[in-house]
Amino acid sequence: MAPSQQGSEAEKAKWKGKATTEVKGAKAEQVWLLLEDFFGLDKWFPTLSTCIPVEGISGQPGCVRFCAGFKTPLDGHAKQTVNWTKQKLLSIDPAHRTFSYSIVDGNVGFHSYVSTLKVHPKAEGCEIEWLYEVEPVEGWKLEYLDSFIDTGLQVMAQRMQAALKTMEQALTPSK
Repeated sequence: MAPSQQGSEAEKAKWKGKATTEVKGAKAEQVWLLLEDFFGLDKWFPTLSTCIPVEGISGQPGCVRFCAGFKTPLDGHAKQTVNWTKQKLLSIDPAHRTFSYSIVDGNVGFHSYVSTLKVHPKAEGCEIEWLYEVEPVEGWKLEYLDSFIDTGLQVMAQRMQAALKTMEQALTPSK
């Protein structure tokens, strides 16, 4: 097989997915301010215990974060090693409330992983959309990845909604 055909075969083999969730009662601008903090993912993503800067300034393309401590669908209760990835911000567009990042290193088997997150306004709040693609991950099924990201996004939305509600209640004058 010619090298150019091999490349296109690999492209076709990539897993692609999309997860969406609504954040009720929160404006897109409010949720965007929480999501665009590239070094602050551990505030929102479930089981992620660490998210710290490796290089660059949060929110500027090229910055890199180290994320660790998250659980994957394949982790058993007796797992001793810590899951980790290094993620690089590829682009960010605050006007359209979207950013893309890639996983550049890690121990969970993600190769050529790229994600794009977008925040869309809705009548009753907003919607977060998470698009992703990756080469097939050894030992995983696409359904595992879909579930991992969808579950993570649902919890992120719940945590953001709760934080924004707490702020609103705290700043609303008592009658």
